[in-house]
Parts: sequence; structure tokens; C-alpha cells
Amino acid sequence: MAKTCAMGLISALAAASASSSLLSQTNQNVAFADGPFNFPLFSSSSPSPSPSPSGSPQSSTGQLPSQPSASPASTTDKEGSGNVKARNDNPRTSSAGFDPEALERGAKALREISSSSNAKKAFELMKKQEETRQAELAERAAEFKAMQAQAETERQRVIYDEQKKLTQHQAQTKSQMARYEDELARKRMQAENEYQRARNQELVKLQEESAIRQEQARRATEEQIQAQRRQTEREKAEIERETIRVKAMAEAEGRAHEAKLAEEVNRRMLVDRANAEREKWVAAINTTFDHIGGGLRAILTDQNKLVVAVGGLTALAAGIYTTREGARVIWGYVDRILGQPSLIRESSRGKYPWSGIFSRAMSSLRNGDKTSSKNGNGFGDVILHPSLQKRIQQLSGATANTKAHQAPFRNMLFYGPPGTGKTMAARELARKSGLDYALMTGGDVAPLGPQAVTKIHQLFDWAKKSKRGLLLFIDEADAFLCERNKTYMSEAQRSALNALLFRTGDQSKDIVLALATNRPGDLDSAVADRIDEVLEFPLPGEDERFKLLKLYLDKYIAQAGSRKPGLLQNLFKKQQQKIEIKGLTDDILREAAAKTEGFSGREIAKLMASVQAAVYGSESCVLDPNLFREVVDYKVAEHQQRRKLAGADGDRA
Repeated sequence: MAKTCAMGLISALAAASASSSLLSQTNQNVAFADGPFNFPLFSSSSPSPSPSPSGSPQSSTGQLPSQPSASPASTTDKEGSGNVKARNDNPRTSSAGFDPEALERGAKALREISSSSNAKKAFELMKKQEETRQAELAERAAEFKAMQAQAETERQRVIYDEQKKLTQHQAQTKSQMARYEDELARKRMQAENEYQRARNQELVKLQEESAIRQEQARRATEEQIQAQRRQTEREKAEIERETIRVKAMAEAEGRAHEAKLAEEVNRRMLVDRANAEREKWVAAINTTFDHIGGGLRAILTDQNKLVVAVGGLTALAAGIYTTREGARVIWGYVDRILGQPSLIRESSRGKYPWSGIFSRAMSSLRNGDKTSSKNGNGFGDVILHPSLQKRIQQLSGATANTKAHQAPFRNMLFYGPPGTGKTMAARELARKSGLDYALMTGGDVAPLGPQAVTKIHQLFDWAKKSKRGLLLFIDEADAFLCERNKTYMSEAQRSALNALLFRTGDQSKDIVLALATNRPGDLDSAVADRIDEVLEFPLPGEDERFKLLKLYLDKYIAQAGSRKPGLLQNLFKKQQQKIEIKGLTDDILREAAAKTEGFSGREIAKLMASVQAAVYGSESCVLDPNLFREVVDYKVAEHQQRRKLAGADGDRA
């Protein structure tokens, strides 16, 4: 039995040795137990295992230390050439790598066991150690597998993390690439838009330049056509004038020839007729003188007839003279009591109270309709500055209310350059306030001499007889109402001024005194003291000149040739030729208003009268812009020349 066990143990040891040797040659990286078997129960003659490099039989990771293996270089040499002899680094082993000491130790151990009394126990112990070692190996294998699984899991996690990072990096890279591509696309689109914009601007510039060149070419063509047309018209007009001249000369020659032929016949007929008339008148005169001579002879021969004839002729002459002088005296008295004073140039009242009642009523109706529809402002033909016109309307309303309440009237002074509408404004003021008006001139007072005082008193007495009240307008008032201490003022003028001051000393309920002058500083201080309202009439502005041009264009041009009411006038008065207006717009009138700076209202009226005369002087009787501009330019130059002459005269004075 002991022998059998010993043999089994020896075979096991041999198998273990062989297997360890084989494992060391085939798998050098496989982990094993801590070291060779150690039997502490026996002698320790066997060499102790060499400690691990770290000082412990087991590494920190739980893996066994690797067995010694052949050098890679020797293995490579052995594999490379079959004739080369295998290198043996361990002198105790054979060339095949087998270690005989293990068998020796095993045999020695078996002998010791066989000679020992505890062989069975030793065997069991060895068996248990082997089982324990196998269990430890299995446990280590399981741990190794777990570690491999953990390492695989860790490797998979690392791979996953790497793939995740790679994916994130790829996504970030793609996002950056997308942003970069988007930025490039945006920059490319912006560059394309800039290029397209620049190209569009260049195209627009080219189109504008082309349009400008086309417009210039068109204008040049039109100017050339107009020049040719004007040349053609001038040639045509020249031909027509030559034709008319030749025709007129031919007609004149024909009429002269006819007149020359008929002259002898007419002369003979006139001579015969004159002779017949002369003979007839000579016979009548002879017969008359024969009758007169017979009557005179009868009277002279008869004394009674002579006395009667002389007495009758004397009585007839005395009656005619007495009647004439009596009628003159009576008519002078009636004229002095009822007639209009001689100082009055114009008045809304008739010369006598009964004269012109029907005509004044009809004219007031016509003027009312005309003034209400002329300018739309109810102020007739008067075009003034809006502020001045508003002030005059206020004065007319105040004057009308003053008359209605029987309060004293207020005297007025109108001053400004000549032709600015002072007289027309006074006339419209009287009409709007419901008063009669009378117009006199200050220059008419000086020629009256000593009679001036009497005429002034007659004027004021006549004015007080107006039932409606009277606005007495004195134009050129500085002619006899100037300062009284001037040396050239005559005694008669000073007396007339004193008479007017006497009649205007108190506020009147019958007379509104309105003075107009171009030189308000020359008026006497007492006259200025009697003035309650002072109105300045400046030269019209551009808007007022435009309205005046439209007003007088309608008055002198548009309404020229239209028939006025009245059958007798239309029968015995020649019809005025109607003027045709072509192309005269408001813009042209505004241009003329801008050119006529410094013109008064009267000068603008004369300007339009000159336009009317120029139109009537033309052949076609048509007013076009060219003719209108020509007349305006001429009148503007004339106005400037007149101002230069006035300035030169003032400098010489």
C-alpha cells in the first residue's frame, strides 16, 4: 500500500513537473501559484523560491508572477535556423528545458515520506493542499475572468467615451463647418448683392446718362425745328408783306388812275352845279334886297311907320336883354342855393337835387352786382394789402355804425406814393358805409384867389345838405393845406386854409373829411391835429400785383369787344374787336408780377392798357405769352429809366 501511494505520488510529482515545464514553455504570460510546492513537514533541503521583485508573493493586481522563459532572441534564432543548437541558460536543465532536480527532490521527498510514519497523513495533506491550490487557482481564474470582464467593460466604456467624444467632436466640427459655410455663403451673397447693387447703380447711371443725351438730342432737334419754323414764318411773313405791299401799290395806282379819269367829269359837274347855285343865290339876294329897299323906301317916306318901326325894335332889344340878365341872375341864385359847388370834381350826388336820381339808382344796383362778383371780397376794383384792406373795412363798418347812432364822424388821412388806390379806397369806403362822396383837388383852391374862402364855405354848406352824410375827399391836400409859415404861401391860400380849419374845428355829424397826400410832412400842424385815423398806402406787393394783373387783364383784354347794355349805344357806336388770349397762364402773370416790383396800381393799369394797344396793333389781334412778355419788359425798362431820371433831377435840385 505504501509503495502504491509512493508510486502514485511520484507519478503525480513527475506529471506536475512535466506540466509545469510544458506550461512554462507554451504560455509564458499565464499566471500560476506563488511558487513551487513547499512542504514544511519535511526537510527544507529544496531551494526556496525566489521572492518577487515587489517583496510579496502576489502582485497588487492579484496575478501570479510569470515563470522564466526563454529569451526572445534565442527563440528567434532557434526558429530561424534548424541547424543552430538550442541555448540553455540554466545549467541544471536539459537542452529540452527539463529540470531533473524536481525528480530528485520528488524522489527524495517520496523516500522521506515512505520512511515516515505519517505517510498517509502527508498524502492527505498533500491532497488537501492540491485541492486547496486547485480551488485557489479556480478562484483566481474566476477573479481573472471577472477582471477580464471588468477590463472589457472598462474598455467598452472607454471606447464608448471615445466614440462619444469623437461624435461630439465630429458634431462640433460639423457645426463649425456649417457656421463657416453659412458665413461664407452669407459673405458670398453679400458680395454678390454689393456687386449687383454696384452693377444696378452703374446701369441706372448709364440709363440716366442715356436719357440725358436723348433729352439733349431731342431739345437740340426741337430747337432746330423751332428755328427752321421761325425762319419759315419770317420768310412767309416777309413774302406776305411784300405781296400786300405790291397789291396795295397796284390798288393805289388803279384808284389813282380811276380818280384821275373821274376828276375831269367831277370837276365839270361841280363847276356847272356851282354856277347854277350861284345864279340862284344871286337872284334870291337881288329879290330880297329889292323887297328890303322897297320897305325902307316906304318907311322913310311915311313918318308914322318910321316911328313905329324904331319903337318896336327898341322894345324888342330891351325885352331880350332884360330877359337874359334876369334869367342869369335867377339861375345864379338857384345854382348857388341848390347847385353843386365848383370845387367839386366828382360826386355821387347830382349837380342838383332832382338830377340823376334814376341813373344813380341804376348805377348803384349795377355797381353792387359788379363789386360783389368781381374779386369775391366785396371791395370793387380796389386791391390792397390784406391788413390795410381789413382796416378800411373796419373803418367803413365803424362809419356806418357812427351814422346810425348819430355820433360824430372821424376824419382820415391817406398817404403814400401816387397811384396806390387812395381815391378808389375813399370811394369804396363811402359806398360801403352808405355815405355820399365828393372829390376835390387841393390845386383848384389857389387859382380862385380871394374867392377861395367863399368857395370853401359854399362847399361845406353844400356838404351839410346831404341826408346820408358825405365823405369829402381832398386829393393833393398838401397843395393848399401846407404849413402856414412858408414864405411862398399867398394870403388868399392862408385865408382858405383858415376857413377850412374854422369849418373843421369841431367834430361833425354830417361830413367825413378824408385827406390824401404824397407828402404828409408838409401838412399844417393844425390840419394834422384834426386827423383821427392815419392810413398808409404802400406800393403793392407781389401777391397784390398778381391780383391787379388778373383784374386789369379781365378788364382790358378779356372783356374787350363785349357789348354793353344799351340799344342806342350799340346802334351808333362801332363794335370793338374782341381779343383772343392764347397760352397766358397764371405762372406767366406771376412772372410779370415779380418783374414789376416797384409798380403802383396805376402803372399796372397802364401796363395792361399798353398790352391792349399792342394787341390791337398786331395783325391777328391775339395775345400770346411772347407779346405779353415783350410789353412787360418794355414797361419795366421804361419804369427804371423814369426812376433814374427822377433821381438825377433830385440830385441836381
